[in-house]
Amino acid sequence: MNLPRTAYVLLWFPKPSETFVFREVINLRKAGLLLKVFTLYGELTRALSGEMRAASADVERLGVRHLGCVLAGVLHWWRRDPKRTVALIREVLWRRWHGLEKTGESLWAFLCAFHLARRFEEERIEHIHAPWAGGPATAAWVASRLTGIPFSFTCRAWDIYPPDSALSDKLRDAAFVRSETQANIKHLAASCGADTAKIHVTYNGVPLTTHAEAAVTMKPPYQLFAMGRFVGKKGYEFLLRACKLLADDGVDFHLTLAGDGPRAFQLKRLAHKLGLGGRVSFPGFVAYDDVSDLFRAADIFIMPSVVHASGDRDGIPTVIMEALTHRVPVIATSVSGIPELIEDGVTGLLIPEKDPAAIARAVKRLASDRSSALALAERGRAKVRDLFNPERNHKKVLELYQTLVAR
Repeated sequence: MNLPRTAYVLLWFPKPSETFVFREVINLRKAGLLLKVFTLYGELTRALSGEMRAASADVERLGVRHLGCVLAGVLHWWRRDPKRTVALIREVLWRRWHGLEKTGESLWAFLCAFHLARRFEEERIEHIHAPWAGGPATAAWVASRLTGIPFSFTCRAWDIYPPDSALSDKLRDAAFVRSETQANIKHLAASCGADTAKIHVTYNGVPLTTHAEAAVTMKPPYQLFAMGRFVGKKGYEFLLRACKLLADDGVDFHLTLAGDGPRAFQLKRLAHKLGLGGRVSFPGFVAYDDVSDLFRAADIFIMPSVVHASGDRDGIPTVIMEALTHRVPVIATSVSGIPELIEDGVTGLLIPEKDPAAIARAVKRLASDRSSALALAERGRAKVRDLFNPERNHKKVLELYQTLVAR
């Protein structure tokens, strides 16, 4: 295939929690795409798999230590094209970016774009892609404005809920846009007036190698499992309150709540306050190579996602797909793109968000009927293998790069 020499712009790479991005990069390279990764931040070294560590060497990184290079990039374009540089500063830099974190990320991305634009020309890059619609897409957009190299980006979750103040402009100027869910397209059309004809759904590809099936014994104590970043949109406080209801009803269970994040102390304090004691364990962040062991030990996986007060929400959490590939029955909330995978009573149990009683009822329903629970998990696994097949999905990405970039 006639594939463009492509640059991927990310905040971090590889990042342990972004296995879907890592797998996309690896598979596209194997398929023949000349792809070079550039990051706006430095290197992550904690909890990387062996494959991630091997790939981390072939990345060009920025970060605070490279501030001199970043400022030199701005100066380069100031001398080369002062009119355009001033126009970009006026148009892009002074915006409301919705929150302190997004503001810092976007301002740094804007400055980095000048250095990246110079590097893209030196590397003879023919297409720029940002796997996130926030800072990485801002850097790709500005670099494209400087060089004329076409760019695209992917919309996922936090990066568009709520949208930053430049998202409408990035949607307008992109050669095309990718979305990891159908739900995102409706949101972008409603919130940004996006041209939906240029947005293409490309579901994440997840590894479909044969996983050892979970035993799912469904014998007391029932092994409940949840995993993710400890942030508001995950809804773990509602899961803990559901566990209190289960305990009060005399259900024998144990919850493993794996992960870390800013709400870790709050969640542990809540578990203690609810008197859950030895019924809940917090193993902390789990390295990717060790996650499979936790899935194999589980009877039920629970994803209690919510729409946060800020508007932030999940797309389709990868951990749901991983649970199903291990044949673990899933309970999840009807938030964002989750119903595109979990169909109530078919591939799992779908419940309302922020409803501890609904979580508790769903747990008791699955625990009382192992055969039905396994049937849900098996149908869910079949849907994952169909909808999130990495070979098929990444082939679609290659076709987008081949046809739309050329056009």
